[in-house]
Amino acid sequence: MSTHAVQVITEVGAIDRPLDYLVPEGWAALDVGDRVRVPLQSRSVRGWVVGPATPDDTLKAVRTRLDGGVTPEVVDLARWAAERWMAPTARFLGAASPHRLVRETPAAPVAPAVPALTDSAWDVAPGVVQVGPTADVLGVVATAYRACATRRGSLIVVVPTEGWAQRLRHRLERRGVPVAGSEDAERVVAGWPVVVGTRSAVWAPVPVLGALVVLDADDPSLVSSAWPRWGATEVGQRRAELAGAPWWATTVVPPPALAVQVTRHETRPALWPAVRVIDRRRSDPHDGWLAAEAVRAAHQALATSEDVAVAVLLQRLGTGRLLACGRCGELYRCEVCGGAEIEQGEMVACRDQHAPRPAFCRHCGSTQVRRRRVGVQGLATAVAAQLAQPVSVVTSGARVEGRERVVVGTEALWSRVRRAALVVVADFDQYLLAPRADARREALLAVARAGRVVGGRGEGRGAVILQTRRSEDPVVRALESGDIDEVLDEEVATARQLGLAPFGATAVLRGPDAAAAAAAAAALATGLRVWAGPDDWTVWAPDGRVLHDALAGMALGAGVRIDVE
Repeated sequence: MSTHAVQVITEVGAIDRPLDYLVPEGWAALDVGDRVRVPLQSRSVRGWVVGPATPDDTLKAVRTRLDGGVTPEVVDLARWAAERWMAPTARFLGAASPHRLVRETPAAPVAPAVPALTDSAWDVAPGVVQVGPTADVLGVVATAYRACATRRGSLIVVVPTEGWAQRLRHRLERRGVPVAGSEDAERVVAGWPVVVGTRSAVWAPVPVLGALVVLDADDPSLVSSAWPRWGATEVGQRRAELAGAPWWATTVVPPPALAVQVTRHETRPALWPAVRVIDRRRSDPHDGWLAAEAVRAAHQALATSEDVAVAVLLQRLGTGRLLACGRCGELYRCEVCGGAEIEQGEMVACRDQHAPRPAFCRHCGSTQVRRRRVGVQGLATAVAAQLAQPVSVVTSGARVEGRERVVVGTEALWSRVRRAALVVVADFDQYLLAPRADARREALLAVARAGRVVGGRGEGRGAVILQTRRSEDPVVRALESGDIDEVLDEEVATARQLGLAPFGATAVLRGPDAAAAAAAAAALATGLRVWAGPDDWTVWAPDGRVLHDALAGMALGAGVRIDVE
């Protein structure tokens, strides 16, 4: 019998506990994080060594040692994430492991001298830094790179999109810094000085973590869209804590969980775009989808030399339909919650049906109802006619047709258009009245992304036009001034009052056994609140520990899935 045994977590998510295996005689010792192949029932599966075990002659033996494991630090991180999001540990170990076997690792280059980036360094202390949308965040990367010189480890930089990652890698390489992409498994494992990638890069198995940076930590793409819905910002912060490494995060529109951690502001109004507001209640109803003022601004933009002169954004959120008065143009809004009202039979009411009422305008009493809805293709046709210009259409599910100077599309625009002289948000009310808790933040983020395309107001390069029927909205006024702090303070106050993160913890239970699981959780702990949705159950607790203790043991049940938000 072998005198060595190890605990292995397999890639089979339904078995979320370590299994014991013998290490064959003559093998070198297996370390925590090593990747192996082991027998499980009648098949062979991959797994990760997570600790030593007591040898027993009834145990099966490890079959193969695989290359491309993770570090002990990442194993601890995966265990923490499994508890935090109530999901199998293997889900996170799989995200941290190279997608292909690493058989040979090149010698890592020596990081160049610190002065290579000092011209861009901000010299900002570790923590959350709130920045304007057009701020050059290379300064934060430079500061973190300088910190790695004393720790002799790798700098991991996480960004929202692959296009951003490529541009950042090129900028660093031009300054003589050796950079690896998170998909360059051999370089990552070898300990390249800098690793840049998207969300999964936060798990990069570098030998030693020198520092970690998350850029645009408020971007929704940094949160996994598939279960478990883990967030790279939170994982990055925890990883830095486990490694004792400094950690930075930049945010333009921080959610409350980040807003309470902000240590420095770099949000001068000049770093926000010049915003012009067109109130469609006061414009000629015969103007079409672009108001006359927007058409004039578009023609001025077409006279510039930008490859893309005009970008028109139409983002449909929720049902995508708003009701407006046909006489005065006021939107139909609920008197209780302020949300958009929709038609429900012969009545109108918000989606939560707080106060159903007959369909008439509260402002002028008119019963004329205008249903404001158009698709991207329809808008493109209208814009082409208004501007007498050919138009390219950009959506996430369609290829760009042509390369015209006028582009119409959804937020997929931002992955295709880098610079423009003018951005027109055709229906900003779709953001302001979206049926979601973070609608105001999403509205601010939309203009921030547009600002990166047209440049800051201090540059005088371009502008963003918001077409709205809510020009008095605090979000609109904040965007006009370039000072959004008051709106963000209100968001934190609202989160505190409602017990939203970071002042409370919420989990959504789905599946045939969700109702029973929610009832069982409520019986196990005091202070929990449970309410039913259309096809799920929501459990709220005053903090994450109470929530976890109440739901422990349910995460892997076949009849219930738990999404911790």
